[in-house]
Amino acid sequence: MDRTQQLLTRLDEIGQSLAGTGNALALLGLGSVGLETDRLDGYSDLDFFAIVKPGFKSAFIENLGWMSSICPVSYAFRNTADGYKLLFEDGIFCEFAVFEPLELAEIAFAEGRIVWRADEFDVSLCTPARKPGGAPRPVEWVVGEALTNLYVGLCRYRRGEKLSAARFVQWFAVDRVVELSGLVETEQPAYKDEFTADRRYEQRFPSLAQEMPRFVQGYERTPESALAILEFLEAHFEVNPAMREMIEELCGG
Repeated sequence: MDRTQQLLTRLDEIGQSLAGTGNALALLGLGSVGLETDRLDGYSDLDFFAIVKPGFKSAFIENLGWMSSICPVSYAFRNTADGYKLLFEDGIFCEFAVFEPLELAEIAFAEGRIVWRADEFDVSLCTPARKPGGAPRPVEWVVGEALTNLYVGLCRYRRGEKLSAARFVQWFAVDRVVELSGLVETEQPAYKDEFTADRRYEQRFPSLAQEMPRFVQGYERTPESALAILEFLEAHFEVNPAMREMIEELCGG
């Protein structure tokens, strides 16, 4: 059995295990094991919601027997109030949350695939009532945030705070470059993650992706990265001359 089939089989087994408890209502596959199975590969993990009967959420979270009964668990870490990151002994990794039906209307999630459900479960509850994200932010705000990230990061670099500097320039400012990308390059067809803008960036913006090594040059090259990002911003957007001068001075100081 190849890895992708092993993942899908394991998800089916989780659904069967939930059914066997008598206290579960549905298993909702998300991401590459949800509605996007054509991008599933050997490096994918299992993202899912286990939807359980009212009053049983704590039982499913506190006792993971419904998972370990399928395959021994090597590691489980409760990363949220609602769920876990978990590694099975055979190397299959999962990220999951447990919800009761009424909770689904209160959370934002991407539409998924119902892998298993009890007959009495209302499938309409799996249609997200709250959508992730919101209206695009004004370009002036995004550019301004990028410029000030560069400035603050470079000041910290000159102070000797290289780690914090790298985060401001090569993380926070780059996040703003990602946010602006659709205004510079036509986005290519690829599965867009509404929660994480950098997912599949290389497939969505192949030309800009080639510039990323210049924007993220590493711990000791924050000034060089900042200049490359500034060059990008100047090429495509209006950049305040005073901020440009300050950034260039900090890069060359």
